[in-house]
Amino acid sequence: MTAEESDDFEKAPSTTSISQISRINRQFRLKSNRKSNIISMVQELYLRKDVPCKSLLCQNNCTSNKENDVFLSLDVSHYVVLDSQICRDYLEIWETPEIKGIIFPQTIVNSVQYEGNSRQVKRLKALLDDPRKGSVLFCNEFHEDVYCERQPKEPTSEWQTKCCYKVSEWYYNHLNGQMPIIMVTDNTKMIEEYGCKTLNVFVLSMEDYMNNFWEELPGIIDLYASLRASLDSKQKGTEYLGYLPMHCLESGVKTGLFIKGHLNVNKHDAQREAFLQRSSCSDIKSGNTDILIHGMPHRNRAIHGDLVVVELLPKSEWRGRSMCLNENNQGSEDEESDMSTVMPNGKVVGIIQRNSRDYAASLVTDENMESEGKKNPRRADRVLAIPWDYRIPKIRISTRQIENLRDQRFVVRIDSWELGSQYPNGHFVRTLGPAGDPETEIATILVENNIFIGNFSDSQLQELPKVSPENPWEIPVEESSKRRDLRKSHLVFSIDPPGCEDVDDTLSVRHLPDGHIELGVHIADVTFFVKPGSLSDLEARGRSTTVYLADRRYDMLPSVLSSNLCSLVSGEDKCSVSVMWEMDASFNVLDVWYGRTLINSSYKLTYETAQALADGATVEEASSKITELETLGTDKHQRVEELRVAIRLLMEIAFQLKAERKEKGALDLDGLEVRPVVDEKKNISELIIDKHLEVHDTVAECMILANEWVARKISSTFINHALLRHHPLPRQEFFQDIIDFAKVKNFTIDTSSNKSLADSLDRCVDPNDIYFNKLLRMMAVLAMPQSLYFSTGSLNRDNFFHYGLALDVYTHFTSPIRRYADILVHHQLLSAIGEGPDDYKLPGNEELQKFCDHINMKHRAAQNAQRDSQKMFQALYFKDKSFDKNKEDVIAEAIVIQLRSNGVLVFVPRFGLKGPVYLKDKQDKVVEFSAANQKMEWGHGSITRGDNHVTVISRSGKKMKFTLLQHITVIISLELVNAHQPNVKLELLSDKPILLQNQNQTDLKNVFDKLSKKDANALSADEIAAASANSFTHLNTEYRQSEAENSLYEVFESFQEMGIMSV
Repeated sequence: MTAEESDDFEKAPSTTSISQISRINRQFRLKSNRKSNIISMVQELYLRKDVPCKSLLCQNNCTSNKENDVFLSLDVSHYVVLDSQICRDYLEIWETPEIKGIIFPQTIVNSVQYEGNSRQVKRLKALLDDPRKGSVLFCNEFHEDVYCERQPKEPTSEWQTKCCYKVSEWYYNHLNGQMPIIMVTDNTKMIEEYGCKTLNVFVLSMEDYMNNFWEELPGIIDLYASLRASLDSKQKGTEYLGYLPMHCLESGVKTGLFIKGHLNVNKHDAQREAFLQRSSCSDIKSGNTDILIHGMPHRNRAIHGDLVVVELLPKSEWRGRSMCLNENNQGSEDEESDMSTVMPNGKVVGIIQRNSRDYAASLVTDENMESEGKKNPRRADRVLAIPWDYRIPKIRISTRQIENLRDQRFVVRIDSWELGSQYPNGHFVRTLGPAGDPETEIATILVENNIFIGNFSDSQLQELPKVSPENPWEIPVEESSKRRDLRKSHLVFSIDPPGCEDVDDTLSVRHLPDGHIELGVHIADVTFFVKPGSLSDLEARGRSTTVYLADRRYDMLPSVLSSNLCSLVSGEDKCSVSVMWEMDASFNVLDVWYGRTLINSSYKLTYETAQALADGATVEEASSKITELETLGTDKHQRVEELRVAIRLLMEIAFQLKAERKEKGALDLDGLEVRPVVDEKKNISELIIDKHLEVHDTVAECMILANEWVARKISSTFINHALLRHHPLPRQEFFQDIIDFAKVKNFTIDTSSNKSLADSLDRCVDPNDIYFNKLLRMMAVLAMPQSLYFSTGSLNRDNFFHYGLALDVYTHFTSPIRRYADILVHHQLLSAIGEGPDDYKLPGNEELQKFCDHINMKHRAAQNAQRDSQKMFQALYFKDKSFDKNKEDVIAEAIVIQLRSNGVLVFVPRFGLKGPVYLKDKQDKVVEFSAANQKMEWGHGSITRGDNHVTVISRSGKKMKFTLLQHITVIISLELVNAHQPNVKLELLSDKPILLQNQNQTDLKNVFDKLSKKDANALSADEIAAASANSFTHLNTEYRQSEAENSLYEVFESFQEMGIMSV
C-alpha cells in the first residue's frame, strides 16, 4: 500500500494553554497496488507547545530532561536546517565530524524514511544518536506553533521546504536571536521567497553554503563536488541500472548481442576509463578489439577484474580514450578536447563473477575526526576506506577500531554494492601495520597481488629428510644404482646471480672421442623428494612459484629443499634429471638422452666471473673470485684453463643456437633493468642498472634448448595431456605506438610476422642515440601478450607455438625448485622415459588444465609483486633527497616517449623510471624557465599539441618545443601519497639534455660575467664565436626583441582599444 496525503484537512479547535493539546484530523488516500482502489483514512494529530528544542541556549526551560538525549552543539557559529532533498542527497557531508548543530525537522526525517532507502534511514539515525555531532530531531509536526498545513494541490517538496523555514524562524525567535539559523535548499523559488524575510534567518543554496562556510576544508569541498557530479549524472539519466537476469546475459553472449570479458580499469584515470578486452572482433568492423567503458555510470558498479557482460552503445555515442595526463587520478579538463581515435564504447549490463579478493586500504586522513570508541566501544562507526589500488573505488566499512586504524594500512573486503549507493559496502579484516613502514608496504604488495605467504607446517616438515651439520643427508645406495653417474666423468658447474641459494640448473660440455660434442643440462630432481600427493606437493601446488621481491624471496619449497637437498651447490653429490645432446662440429643435434643422474658440481660461478673467464681473466684474478680454487695448489692453472675452455665452448654453441632461432624469427626483447640495492635496514643505497653480458645469453640458450626438447618428448608421448607453454600471436593494433615511434627517425617496422619484426628491430639503430633501440624493444615487450601454460588437449595443435622464441613447442623444465609447472613436467618426462613411480597416475587433460589455470594466475601475481616492490624501492631511493642538497642524485636525463595535450611521458634511463612530466597545471599555467631560480616555474601562457610535437608558449613569448625521442632534463623527487604506493614525481628542469644544458650554462656564464664587468675587450672573437655557436638559441630566446603580438607596445595598444570600446 502507498499513502498520499489528501488536499483537505480538518482541524479541531485549539487552546493556548501549554497543559492542553489541540487535535486535528489528517485525511489520507491509500491506493492499493493490486486493485488500484482508493481508500480514505483519517489520522488524528495532537499538537502541543512543550515539544523540547534541545538547545542549551533555551531560556524557556523546554529542553529535554532525558539523561541520554543529545543537545545542539554550542561550539558552532550557526544552526543548520536542511530540506528533504538536501538531507538525502548530501547525507555523507552531514556525517562529517566538522559540521555540527544540525536541526532535522520531523517532516524531513519522515521524507527520508519514505522516499529514501533503509540504509539512509540507519545512517541518519546514527547521526542523530552521535553526541559528537550535536544534532537533533525536532518534532515540528507535533508543535502547535510550528505545525504547517499542506495546502490543496501544493507540491510536496514546496510544503516540506515551507515546514523547514517555519522551523528555522521558530528556533531563531525561541532562542531570542542568540544563534543565527541557516536553512539549506536548492529550491530557487523558496530561496527568493524566504531569503530576505527574517533577519538572521538565512536561506542558502547548497553551493553557497559550502563555499561560504567550509571553503577552508578541502576534503568537504571535494566531497561536495563529487556528490554534485554524481547527482548531475543522475539528472542526465546515467544513474546506475539494475543487472539483467543471468539467462538473458548468457543468451545475449551466445547470440552476439552482448560481449563477455574482464573489466580492466585504467589506473591513471580510474574514474573515467575502463576497458573490456575480448578475443574476437568479428562482430565489429572496427579493427580495435578493446571496448571503452567511459564513466562510472556505464561501468555500473563493476570493479576492476570483474567478469562482466557489456552491451555496445550506439556508434553516435562512441568516443576515444583520453590523451591527457591525469595527476593522481583526478582527471583533466582537457579530456574532451584531446581524445584518441574513436573506438567501440559499451556499458555493463551484468556481472558474471565478482573479482572477490582482499584489498589493502587506509582511512581518509582527518586530524579533526574523533573516535567514538572511548565513549561507546560497542558502537561501529561507518567510514570510507581508500584502497591502495587507484582502480578500486572507495569502500564504506563499519568498524570500532577507527582510533587504532589511523595512519595504518589494513585489509578490507567488499560485500555488496547497492543500486543507489555511490560506494560499495565492505568490512574490516585485519591490520597490516603503519603506512610507510617497509614491512607494511611489502605486506600490502602481497595482499594486492593475492599472495598469501605462511610458514610451512610442522607436519609438512616432518615428512622431509632430517638434515644437520652433524648428520648430513646422503643419497641412498639403491637410488644411486638406478642413476647415470656423471660425478667423475663430467665437468659440471653452475652460473647464477650473486648470492643465489636455490640453484636449479648446472651445465656440462665436453669433446667426445669421435670428435663430436656432448652438451648437458642438469636440473635438480625435486620430484625425488616431493612425492605426488604429499603435503609438500600440495603446498607447492598452492604457492605455484617462488616470489622474488626487491629485498627478499618467498620460497615455494621449504628451505631444507630449496637451499639444501635440491640445490645443486658445488662440492656435494646431488640428484638431478639431465638432458644431454650429442652434436657434430657444427653444433647440429645428432642424438639426445633423457634420464636421472648423479652429479657433483665443481664450481658455483656468478655471471660476472664466468664472463671474466671467457674474456681472458688471469689465473690469479679467477682464483680470487672462485672459492673452489682457493684450496688448489699447482694444478690451479690447469683447472682454470679447463673451465675457461668449457665456458667458451658453451658460448659458441649458444651463439649458434640463438642465430638459428633468430633466423626463424625469434625476438630479442631484453629491456633496461634497474635493481635497487637494499641493506638490512631497508635503506636503498643505490640503483644499479644490470649490465647484460654474453654469458647471460649462453645460459639462457642452454635452458631454452632443454625446455624445447623436453616439450618435444612429452607432447609426442602424451598427446592430449602434456603441459606446454604457449606465447600467442600479438594483436596488430598494439604495434601502432612502436610503428609511430620508429617513424620519428625514418625507420619502418614490419609486424607481419615475428621474423619481420625481429629484422625491423635489428635495423632500428641510431649511432647518435644509444637508447633508441632499447626503447623500441621495451615497447615491443608491452605489445606482447603473456605466455601461458596449457594442456595439449585444451588447445588446437596449430596454436602450440611460442611466438617470441620462434619454437613449435615449448615448456618449462629447468626450474623445479621455484616453479610447480616444472615439477609437473618432470613427472611427465620421467613417465615418458619409463622412470616414473609405478603408483602415480598423471593428471588427465581436464585436471591438468585446471592446474595450468591456477599456475598462470600465481605466476602473473608473482611477476606483478616483483614489479611493484622494485617500483616502491626505486621511489624510496629519492627519500630525503632534494634539488637543493642532492643535485647529482635527483637530476637526470629523460627521453620523451609520448606526447599529450598537457605534458609528455618520459623514460629516465639512468634509473629505469617512466612517468609524466606536466607542462600545464590545473590552473592552466604553463612551465617557463626562471633565470633567478635556475629552474622551471609556473606562469601564464598556452600549450598546443600537434601530430609530432607539443609546444609551450610563455607569456613573454618564449617557446619550448617537445618532440618524440627528444632528450630533456628532469628533477626527480619522492611523492608520498598516504593511501597509495609511493611514486616518483618528475619535473622539467630543461628542454635540453643534461650535458648540453650544463655546457650552455657554462658558456653563457663566462660571457655574461665579463659583460657585467663592462670588460668587453676581455672577450676575444673566438670566445664570442664559441659561446654563440653553443648558445645562440638560448641567447636569442632570452634577449631577442619581442615578437609583434607579444611586445609591450602591442599590449598598451590593446588596452587603449579596450578603453575606447567600453566608452
